[in-house]
Amino acid sequence: MLSYQHAYHAGNFADVHKHLTLYAVIDHLLRKSSPVTYIDTHAGRGHYPLDAEETRRLGEYRDGAERLWKERRRLADDPLLADWLEGLATAQNRQNPKTLGHYPGSPWWLAQRLREQDALQLFELHPGEHDHLNRQGVLNGARHVHGDGLSGLIEALPVTTPRLCVLIDPSYERKAEYGDVADTLLKAMRKARHAVVMVWYPLLPAGRHDALLDALKNGGLRKIWRSELKVASPRREHGMYGSGMLVINPPWGLDQRLADAMAQLAPVLGDACHYRGDWWVPE
Repeated sequence: MLSYQHAYHAGNFADVHKHLTLYAVIDHLLRKSSPVTYIDTHAGRGHYPLDAEETRRLGEYRDGAERLWKERRRLADDPLLADWLEGLATAQNRQNPKTLGHYPGSPWWLAQRLREQDALQLFELHPGEHDHLNRQGVLNGARHVHGDGLSGLIEALPVTTPRLCVLIDPSYERKAEYGDVADTLLKAMRKARHAVVMVWYPLLPAGRHDALLDALKNGGLRKIWRSELKVASPRREHGMYGSGMLVINPPWGLDQRLADAMAQLAPVLGDACHYRGDWWVPE
């Protein structure tokens, strides 16, 4: 199935959670000068105009990035949020910089902080999405691959740089994707055990993400930071009620920086919004 297009959901609360985590991880990695290879397994378009037909149809950004944008002066008290919001500002139209008119996807957040010694590889299987990605000049220097990111990740290992950072962010259209992600992650960590790997997953009433966590537990992974941002009750009948992120081999101090930022961010996203971060220790 290749029906999923992220433009319908660009800038929603899950994007905020995911990209703030990604930004924080990159920030830690850039504290050292040694080269990093970044791999994004499900890149999407890379940059989303919020007035596009698909994005306007659901308007999910209004309960996500737009709320933070309107409160950006107050949120600037937190250093991580201040830096992330400044990055978001640079993605806007120069003729109208005070208006939130675009939301950048993970390829943009990665490419904007790429140094000369670093490398970025973007995978996208959907032909239409990959075509959008190729046409965007904001991603100069990145290698775009039209193909499956999970198998592409394994084929890309080992990388030539001393450090590796991976974002795995599928749509989970198919139930089997949870198992596919777990299998790929376990294979990847055997080939690159010091890699920093981020995995996003949706929180749905069916609890399908439990299969992913169980597979990682059975696979023996131990050093995992888990964070979840919930905006509704898990008891709702359908729809995504929250966003989850796993960070394998997280940089030191990442947990506290994210907790501090999320403490400021969560109330802006609504009274029901709640953040939880913990070290996931398999039983």
